[in-house]
Amino acid sequence: MDRLSHVITVVLIVILAVVITTAQFAGEPIHCWHPAEWKKIDWYEDYVENYCWISNTYVVGFYEALPTNIYDRKDREITYYQWIPLVLLLQAFLFKCPNVVWIMLHSQGGLNLKKMVKMADQTQLLDPVQRQDTVENMAAILDKWLSNERIYKWNRLAVAKKRLSRFCCLFCSKRNGTYLSGLYTTVKILYLANVIGQFFILNSFMAMNYTVYGFEFLNSLVDNAPWKANARFPLVTFCDIEIRQLQNLQTFTIQCVLPINLFNEKVFVFLWFWMFFVAIMSFVKLLGWFFTVILKRHRSQYVRKYLQIAGTADSFTNFERKMFHRFAHDYLREDGVFVLRTITNNATDLVTTDIVANLWRRFQDRMTAKSSTNRTSTGETTDEKHDY
Repeated sequence: MDRLSHVITVVLIVILAVVITTAQFAGEPIHCWHPAEWKKIDWYEDYVENYCWISNTYVVGFYEALPTNIYDRKDREITYYQWIPLVLLLQAFLFKCPNVVWIMLHSQGGLNLKKMVKMADQTQLLDPVQRQDTVENMAAILDKWLSNERIYKWNRLAVAKKRLSRFCCLFCSKRNGTYLSGLYTTVKILYLANVIGQFFILNSFMAMNYTVYGFEFLNSLVDNAPWKANARFPLVTFCDIEIRQLQNLQTFTIQCVLPINLFNEKVFVFLWFWMFFVAIMSFVKLLGWFFTVILKRHRSQYVRKYLQIAGTADSFTNFERKMFHRFAHDYLREDGVFVLRTITNNATDLVTTDIVANLWRRFQDRMTAKSSTNRTSTGETTDEKHDY
């Protein structure tokens, strides 16, 4: 679902930026009405239109008198249409930013997640022997990573961090097994914050209440109102141009038409509905992810599902149930389950099943060896001194 923001939306906005840029520089985005005497010299028309394009135009109602005060005219200027391609590229960059944050920081968790996903995906093309070796290798890497990223020195601060990590999905701690899941939660929040912030950016850039633009458009459809240019994207504007003739400075008011705004209007209507859709989907997915991370039973259910597929969890004894609880919550923890979810989303359930079954066997062997060699030890019976 994150690809909707950092891939699909980015590509879509870049395409729109390229199209608008082409229309502005390869087409004729503005046409102006000229006095008759200017038409005697061909380059006058081009000069005036280029000047009005770069110096901004202002909007006055067709049946409204032109303001005589120059400052009143400046207050009515529209200044955004020349910068639309750059603003669209900025929007595309902002949609990509959360993914850049994830790429830069997730490797700090101690595991090459990208390589793990690639190995899992390649298992679908290997023969049974090579596939089994690859799964064994992946399970060994995960086991070593899960075993190394643990708290070895217990004190009050370590206990407090461990308890905090159980309730706060934003608490990124490698030793407590919440770094990847906490970072991913933060990135998902950034996706939602970004798309909401895009509306405020466009409000400021276009000097209009863009937030309700889509609702106004829907309202006009319900009322069967004709689609016509509005104050946000005016078609007819005015431009003041000063021309020096010898020692005389003459000011002309030129009426111009902006055909590019016919296209701009449709583009921003589409963008409004697209960003609204992305915002809704981002919120729903973030809410679902919060419940997935916060509720510990989801973690157990997810891992147990793959053990059941492997035929391992069908007949758990009471001792094995307790061991499974420690396997899911103290051994895999949130980061381990997150890696399994990532592998499943990018490969298949089959490879996840084999990895979980392999990790479960490794965990059972380790617990059996510990119980046989440390039966008389009293220090290992408390969860506060050992994770598993």
